[in-house]
Amino acid sequence: MQWILPLLAYLIGSISSAIVVARAFGLADPRTTGSGNPGATNILRSGHKTAAALTLVGDVLKGVIPVLLARSITGDPLVLALVAAMAFIGHLYPLFFGFRGGKGVATALGVYIALNPWMGLALVITWLLTAAVSRYSSLAALVAAALAPVYAWQLLPGVPYLLMSIVLAAFLIWRHRGNMRRLAAGEEDRIRFGSRT
Repeated sequence: MQWILPLLAYLIGSISSAIVVARAFGLADPRTTGSGNPGATNILRSGHKTAAALTLVGDVLKGVIPVLLARSITGDPLVLALVAAMAFIGHLYPLFFGFRGGKGVATALGVYIALNPWMGLALVITWLLTAAVSRYSSLAALVAAALAPVYAWQLLPGVPYLLMSIVLAAFLIWRHRGNMRRLAAGEEDRIRFGSRT
């Protein structure tokens, strides 16, 4: 039974919060506008803060729910690490949306919150501090991703969790490669807020 959990996590992760919310609010498909990324930051570019907030919550919950469900069934670190990784992979490569997903920042945060709330808090603080100083959402995500394995080493004891955090960090950095090029060229968009709610 417990080995079905990673597959279930992938299916939950494959539900694109950004696309569902955009359709509900009558917004353009986030894959065809702005950065083309189906995530909360791109929804925010539409100026619709409520939709962006709902997208963010949905993406975080896609990480939280599968891990908490798995923890109610098993305490096996390997199974839990696989569940966390598959929920994240589901967001990146969603079965229900042509395997074209987001970058995974919020869903990664969700799995870490469910595994250890202190690690989730450390990542949120890292993101907020970096974003406050730089005003770059992508740079904040990259810094948090790079530090996640360090936090996991301290707060999520066990080789499965450390390996999972390294895999997630590698995917997050890879998915932000375009942002890194724009940051280096000074062309990356800074964080800004729209006027609609």
